[in-house]
Amino acid sequence: MNDQLEETKDFLQELSEPLYRYISRISPTGLDWVFHIIVKIILLWVIFLVIDILLKIIINSVFRIFHNKEKYPIVNSVYESRVTNSIAHLFALLIVGSIHESIFSGALVKTTQFLIRSVNLGLVMIFAGMLYRGLTAFRNYFVIKQDFYKIMALNAVSETMKILGIFIFSVVGICVVFGIKGTTIVGSLGAITAVLVLVFRDTILGFVTGIHVATSKNLKVGDWVSIPKYNLEGNIAEINLLTTRINNFDKTFSTIPTYDLMTTEIKNLQVISETNARRIKKSIFFNINSFKFLTDEDIERLKNINLISEYLSNKSVELRKEKENMAHNEEIINGRQLTNIGVFRYYAQKYIEKIPELDKEGPLIVRQLNITPQGLPLEIYSFTNDTEWVRFEQIQADIFDHLLVASKQFELEVMQVKI
Repeated sequence: MNDQLEETKDFLQELSEPLYRYISRISPTGLDWVFHIIVKIILLWVIFLVIDILLKIIINSVFRIFHNKEKYPIVNSVYESRVTNSIAHLFALLIVGSIHESIFSGALVKTTQFLIRSVNLGLVMIFAGMLYRGLTAFRNYFVIKQDFYKIMALNAVSETMKILGIFIFSVVGICVVFGIKGTTIVGSLGAITAVLVLVFRDTILGFVTGIHVATSKNLKVGDWVSIPKYNLEGNIAEINLLTTRINNFDKTFSTIPTYDLMTTEIKNLQVISETNARRIKKSIFFNINSFKFLTDEDIERLKNINLISEYLSNKSVELRKEKENMAHNEEIINGRQLTNIGVFRYYAQKYIEKIPELDKEGPLIVRQLNITPQGLPLEIYSFTNDTEWVRFEQIQADIFDHLLVASKQFELEVMQVKI
């Protein structure tokens, strides 16, 4: 390899000498060195591009052989992130750096230091790009593996690494360009540490939050979430170091600070989709003044309702026996009695138990809640066996459409705002 490099240097030296003399002959007096420098830089740039293109063709051709993502996930993640291009840049620049003295050999000695620093700066930039693409390669690998929790952790780490990398490579680049010792710049950073911490406060919090979310596995990209603080409900589209993007169900999107994922109440509703069950928790408010004991005539009339016919018959016999030996049994208030709200609650319970779209393995409850100024809430608490949004709303609406109208048969008044 060294022998081939020496032969290349000798070849370039022999090829450039006539060119050097030709430029000296045609250049204006006193400006020949300017033209020499320009031509030398152009030649080095052309050599770099030719070598770089050839290397990229060779390296990428080899990687394309292993195109099966499932079988070769690492190779594909490296190829898709274009780390191979950075490798080609690196070797091409190293070759240019080793042969630049062979062009116009012995002349333009004062430009040698400039070219060396330019090559070193190029190496710094290539390594920075390689770091960035390397992080992208890691992310691509976990995307192929569908490991979304590790993707979140890597997003937090990669964003932090990018920011730190920009800072570190900028310092190194300044040191290379101006020939400053790195220890001189690094030593002076102690005085501004507090300022840096203040400036990068959100970055640090985002980094910690990303690691926490990834390790706790409470959230991931794609989850259906609700955030009461911001009145948001939608799917997590992206979790970055500083912001988290949520695609709302109204076709808009919102961004919140990433550190809010650790400090704010977030309801993860993804389990609803995964378990194929979505909760109904909704109430009808009844006017208390419409509640009453059922008379014998009322009971006979309601026996025509199939769902409660047997219940009313059994209850009537049971309550009549209880009142046989009771003093003042002619008074309806003495002893246990059936009420219109109680019978309606039993009817609603039997009604929802017959609905095939409700999950029979989950709770099916019709219950009274605490009395409010708006009346007595009668709540339906159950789960549908279909989580598709439109279908869920249809099932829920059908239940309450029926119960709201059926309540009139029990002489119940549904509360509403009166204008």
